[in-house]
Amino acid sequence: MNGSSLLLRFPLCFLQRRFPNSFDGFCWRPSPGSAFSCVQQLNSLQQCCSRRMISSKGLNTGLCYPAVLEHQTRELSDQEQRLLDKLYNGLIQGHRACLAEAITLVESTHSRKKEIAQVLLQKVLSYHREQEQLNKGKPLAFRVGLSGPPGAGKSTFIECFGKMLTERGHKVSVLAVDPSSSTSGGSLLGDKTRMTELSRDMNAYIRPSPTRGTLGGVTRTTNEAILLCEGGGYDIVLVETVGVGQSEFAVADMVDMFVLLLPPAGGDELQGIKRGIIEMADLVAVTKADGDLVVPARRIQAEYVSALKLLRKRSKVWSPKVIRISAKTGEGISDIWDKMTEFRDLMLTSSELMTKRRRQQKVWMWNVIQESMLDHFRSHLAVRDQIPLLEEKVVSGILSPGLAADLLLKAFKERS
Repeated sequence: MNGSSLLLRFPLCFLQRRFPNSFDGFCWRPSPGSAFSCVQQLNSLQQCCSRRMISSKGLNTGLCYPAVLEHQTRELSDQEQRLLDKLYNGLIQGHRACLAEAITLVESTHSRKKEIAQVLLQKVLSYHREQEQLNKGKPLAFRVGLSGPPGAGKSTFIECFGKMLTERGHKVSVLAVDPSSSTSGGSLLGDKTRMTELSRDMNAYIRPSPTRGTLGGVTRTTNEAILLCEGGGYDIVLVETVGVGQSEFAVADMVDMFVLLLPPAGGDELQGIKRGIIEMADLVAVTKADGDLVVPARRIQAEYVSALKLLRKRSKVWSPKVIRISAKTGEGISDIWDKMTEFRDLMLTSSELMTKRRRQQKVWMWNVIQESMLDHFRSHLAVRDQIPLLEEKVVSGILSPGLAADLLLKAFKERS
C-alpha cells in the first residue's frame, strides 16, 4: 500500500501518532481560493498530498479535516489554548465543573467563543471516535428523549428513573430544556429544584437550558451538549424537552429513542392519538398510574395500544410499546428500563441505530446552517436598516407579509 492510498484511508493525525517519523515531509499551507488549509508534501512525492477532502463546485479546493483543526488551534492565543486544554482534559477525566463550563462555552453566542467551542468539540469528537473503536464500534452512550405535555410528571419520573440507573452503576446526564418567555426572554430553569435527590448524586449531572425562542423546544446546541456529556463519561443521556408544538420532532432528530410521557387525566384522551403527536414515539408511558388514577391509566393504555396498531412502523425490528408507570410507588420504573435496553439491543443488532445517528447528524448540520443564514440575513447591510421600516408597513397593513419578504430577499441578493 503506497502513501497516497494510506492517506485516503486514514486521517493524517492518526498516521502521525502511529508513524511519527514517516510524515516529516508534510507541511500545512493555505489552499488557493479556500479559507481552509491543506496538507502538502515538500519532497518529490507531492502526489501523496492528503486528499481526505471535499470538492466544491468541481474545483480542486482541498478541505483536509486534520489541517482545519490544526489551523484553528494555531490561531488560539496562549490564554485560549490553556482554557481549551483545561476543559478538554477535565472533561474526559469526568470533572463535572469542566463539563458545565464546556456546555456554557458551546451555548455562548459570542463569535470568538463559538470558534473556540468548535475546536473543543472537534477534539472531543476525535476522542469519542477513538473510544468507540475500542468499544468495537458500538455507541458509548444511549440517548433517550423525553417529552410530554406540562403536568405529565416528566421531572418526577426523571428523578426516580435516574436514581435507579445510578444505583445500578450508570452515569446519567439530564439535559432539561425550559421554555423562554417571549416577553422578557427569561426562563425559570427550575429542573434542578424539582430533582433535588438526583442533583446531589455524584453519578448524575443535570443541565437546564433555555430555549431562547428556538422552534421545537430544544436549543440549537443541545446536540453538541449531548456529545460533551458522552465525552465526560456519561453512558445514559436524557433529553427532556418543553413538550409543546414541534418538540417531539426536534428531539427525535437527536436521540436514539423517543419516549412520550402522558398523564392519565388529561381530558380528551383521543387527542393524543393524533398522528403528529404519537408517530415519533418509540415508547409511550402513562404516568401517575397509582391511587384513584389506576383505572384511567389502564383505559388510556388500552386506547394507545389500539391507536399504535394503525400507524405505519418506522422500524423493521421494533414496534412501539405502551406501559404504565408511577414515580410515586415505583411501579413500572424497572420495566421501562427493560424496554429501553430491549430497544437498544434490537436496533444495534440490526444496524438501524447507527444509520439513524448518521442521518441525525446531517439533519442537525442543516439546522445550524438555516439558523446561521437567518442571522446573516438579519445583519446584512442591505437588509438591516430596511427590516424595521418594512415590519411597520406590514403591521399597518400597507404591505402584505409576502411582498415585504420579497423586497428584503431582493435587496439581499442584489448586494450579496
